[in-house]
Amino acid sequence: MPTTISGSTGVTFPAGGTDNVAGAGVGTTDTQTLTNKTLTSPTLTTPVINSATVSTVNGTAPLAFCRAWVNFNGTGTVAIRASGNVSSITDNGAGNYSVNFATAMPDADYAPVISVEESGITCFCAFNNTVQQTAGVGRIGVFLGTGSSGYDAEQVNYVVLR
Repeated sequence: MPTTISGSTGVTFPAGGTDNVAGAGVGTTDTQTLTNKTLTSPTLTTPVINSATVSTVNGTAPLAFCRAWVNFNGTGTVAIRASGNVSSITDNGAGNYSVNFATAMPDADYAPVISVEESGITCFCAFNNTVQQTAGVGRIGVFLGTGSSGYDAEQVNYVVLR
């Protein structure tokens, strides 16, 4: 039986026994449920999360967590400033970047969001449609204007939702 975290019923995890030494101190019934408890430094192996409450979120719409994100310097030698689930950035030429995921997406049907920050210049960002994104690599194109050639921007931000 897996460990389950539910916003309505709490945390349920396997009871102790000969096959579950880690849970042996928990109890001897089929499951134990913790409700409104704080877990300090928990280790959960493949937990099943049915629902959760994030204290700063209002409303009942489902949460769609970010699967990968990166903030990088797109000029000169491309360098990641900060990231999550991104192993590296590949510079494919002026304004043309590949975002390499540390853990691939389930497929290529994710929704990337791109923004660019550049001092005193208006840049446009787009998905590089000359080479399609894959489960393991996202693509970015940065341009100064419609129909212009690629442009290396000071700061490129890329977020993946799935």
